[in-house]
Amino acid sequence: MTFWVPELPSDGTRYRALADAIAAAIADGELTPGQRLPPQRRLADALGVTVGTVTRAYAEAERRDLVEARVGSGTYVRERAAPDSGFRHVAAEAPPGLIDLSLSLPPPHPDRPAGLAEALTSIAADPEALAQAVGYQGERGTTRHRAVLARWLTALGLPMDADELTITLGGQHGIFLALHALTQPGERIACAALTYPGLINAAQQCHRKLLRMPLDDDGIDVDALARLCAQQPPRLVYVTPEQNNPTGARLAEARRHQLVELARQHDIWLVEDGVQYMPPQARDTPLYRLAPERTLYLFSTSKVIAGGLRVGVMRAPAVLHERLANLLLAQSWMVPPLMVEAVCRWIDSGAADRLLAWQVEETAERQRLALARLAAYSPRGQVHGSHLWLNLPEGWRAGALLGQLERHGVRVTGGEPFCVGSEPVPQAIRLCPSAAPDRPALERALTAIATTLEAPAGHPWRTL
Repeated sequence: MTFWVPELPSDGTRYRALADAIAAAIADGELTPGQRLPPQRRLADALGVTVGTVTRAYAEAERRDLVEARVGSGTYVRERAAPDSGFRHVAAEAPPGLIDLSLSLPPPHPDRPAGLAEALTSIAADPEALAQAVGYQGERGTTRHRAVLARWLTALGLPMDADELTITLGGQHGIFLALHALTQPGERIACAALTYPGLINAAQQCHRKLLRMPLDDDGIDVDALARLCAQQPPRLVYVTPEQNNPTGARLAEARRHQLVELARQHDIWLVEDGVQYMPPQARDTPLYRLAPERTLYLFSTSKVIAGGLRVGVMRAPAVLHERLANLLLAQSWMVPPLMVEAVCRWIDSGAADRLLAWQVEETAERQRLALARLAAYSPRGQVHGSHLWLNLPEGWRAGALLGQLERHGVRVTGGEPFCVGSEPVPQAIRLCPSAAPDRPALERALTAIATTLEAPAGHPWRTL
């Protein structure tokens, strides 16, 4: 057994500092899965603290799910095998003719490949741009790239400065960076009881514990979060204020202010996911505008320009910039500059704005079609949103409906991938009208959904 003795800060609560040191040593690989921690009395003597302090620290580390106490044997670092969440953003190759509404994708448009071709042609004709594209750049992205993205976001009603931004490999990478920058293994993250599967997957991979918060039409229940904070505050709250995924609920303005006040009171970080783009008229005050000192805002060009380029943006307070740069350096060194240059030229040419203006109108029209066609089943969602949430009629099981719709050539998503922890799986489906190849295909899919749901009680479809 290696006799591990950490260095503890001279101030603060000793047992918590020791628990934090255990978490850090596990994250850094200094303590490995299955390794036994030093006997409590021996470590207490080495650190100059009481045995009670070490006992409390080990108990705190066990509460964080970092270690396990074995009667008569000692305390050991937990063996870690990150569970498979079942989340896959891109499904297996679809059968011919299938209308796939399971993914939150922007509406297809010929301007997407044409815009990329124009951007790449422009780069190919610019020797300086080519030289930069094959070279290394700073971890957080070049000053010029961050300036272009900051100007564009500001024009979209999200005011930001270039020096606030870190360029990421899309929104999912931003979530991963945020979890690593702000939390330690075993620490707790609060989120809606039904939330984005990418967060669930990232938390599992990082060994963070998700705490589910009740959710209603006004977003997460901040009063419930306040009761949790009175017992033990989470380290971080993840929220999608403009459009919960999957229910489409928008966080009410009053709750945003309440959440910010609570975060300041208990020193909680906020991660605001704005990847699912909503136009200015469909947004309320961003959290990063209310609490810039403790909010990380995530944006991505995937939903508005091209998902395959994997260019995202994280707005963070200056205190986190060095930490984020170090994380990026460790994970990928940098975001490929060619991809970022293509996006920036797309923006500078005005083509991105034209595409986005069309997309906002097209998405809204598709949402209206879906809301009207499925009105009998009280679908939840926003006109400018990217998805709808449908609670199924009595007698329907989501699994049976998913299978029957697949046989009818339509794919949607059930509620299970969105459930946090032991949250009961709702008998509901999420569908994304924007993902259909075109409006006629969407209308065929909506007809198939409505026709299937109209099956009478006792029909075999409803009892599968």
